[in-house]
Amino acid sequence: MYPPNHVLVVGACAAGLATAEALRRHGYRGRLTVLGEEPHLPYDRPPLSKQVLSGSWFPDRIQLRPESALKALEAEFILGDPATALEPDTRTVHTASGRLLRADAVVVATGALPRRLPGQDGLTGVHVLRTLNDALALRASLRASSRLVVVGEGVLGCEIAATARTLGVAVTLVGPLSAPMAGQVGPVVAGLLADLHTEHGVHLRLGSGVAELTSRDGRVTGIRLVTGDVLPADTVVVAIGAAPATNWLDGSGLTLNDGLVCDSHCRAADGVYAVGDVARWHHDRLGTTMRLENRTNATEQAGVVAQNILGADVPYRPVPYFWTDQYDARLQVHGVPSADAEVDVVEGDFGHRRFVAHYLRGGTVTGLLGWNMPKQTRLRRLDVTHALIEAISPGRSDDVALTHTDTTAPTRASRRLPAHLQDRLPGAPSVPAPGLP
Repeated sequence: MYPPNHVLVVGACAAGLATAEALRRHGYRGRLTVLGEEPHLPYDRPPLSKQVLSGSWFPDRIQLRPESALKALEAEFILGDPATALEPDTRTVHTASGRLLRADAVVVATGALPRRLPGQDGLTGVHVLRTLNDALALRASLRASSRLVVVGEGVLGCEIAATARTLGVAVTLVGPLSAPMAGQVGPVVAGLLADLHTEHGVHLRLGSGVAELTSRDGRVTGIRLVTGDVLPADTVVVAIGAAPATNWLDGSGLTLNDGLVCDSHCRAADGVYAVGDVARWHHDRLGTTMRLENRTNATEQAGVVAQNILGADVPYRPVPYFWTDQYDARLQVHGVPSADAEVDVVEGDFGHRRFVAHYLRGGTVTGLLGWNMPKQTRLRRLDVTHALIEAISPGRSDDVALTHTDTTAPTRASRRLPAHLQDRLPGAPSVPAPGLP
């Protein structure tokens, strides 16, 4: 039905709010309902691991819009009542409280849930970080903590480690890869991040997995690595990624595969759409399905979905992007910075930790990374916007399109890297991160 009489957004998060706002911005004047699992009005998640965790921001500062702006949306917000089932044919959503909400269009924006280690549930001192309540609980724990182990060397784990060090907590960072964020930025920049964390006092125990959590009387006492080493801790944070929140869609008949699978218009079925961390959609220019977990994607994807709900024919074709703040470093990443890519510094230099670098495969820019050069990075983002599309032919499989490797390429970054990071260049043998025993 165009235009729909009633749009139901399931998820009162950044993606859900952005969808509601985009609908109104594009002229929708019908009934609008936003259903949320948490009791809070929509808030921004990126500050949870930084400003909220450190205590430098009060929780109300992360609310995305003042109540006056939310009121102006003329939307009904139903909070603290999670969705439990969806009937796609009638676009009916069941909730935990027993509500039945029927709409002409349903937008799934339920986000993702933290992955967990076996045995962590019910163990005091073990935390995840996804929600505001998670951040407040972890902050309270860190105030009384002397030894923190962060499991997971990705973006979230690194941000938590950095924040905890600013609070004076002893931190050990654990993960299977050889350097912080190696899976996101490749070995060259990951080596620089390893140096950064080591300089701030983080103990790196990377290149080894976790065998189990250790505990006494229901409280965590540390972790045991697969090597047999035990790392003592009074607080453990598990930051090993997130799984799309799709359990409530089991039995709906919709296709679930690491997210709610959608077409290029972010449509999972007639009148059913998905946005944000939960959405796995077909990128028709890259010839692959994608699922992105970041704030920018949530906002941009919501804008496209709103237009399509209102009868437009707009495929969603973003270039992947994320950013992170750790200590005094801000990293901004556009495109696909493959681990095997040639890294070419085009502005600044590694030595001063202020640079913009191209990631190249076969001479084509497929990724762009800026370290403490936000303006220059923003100006150069178009370097990758068009080049990435041309570099990957539509119709390839997911593995070929996104993980094609060519480790024979030389790198220009060697002219600027510190000597101890030369072995992180593409084609060099894998070695433990600096500071590892």
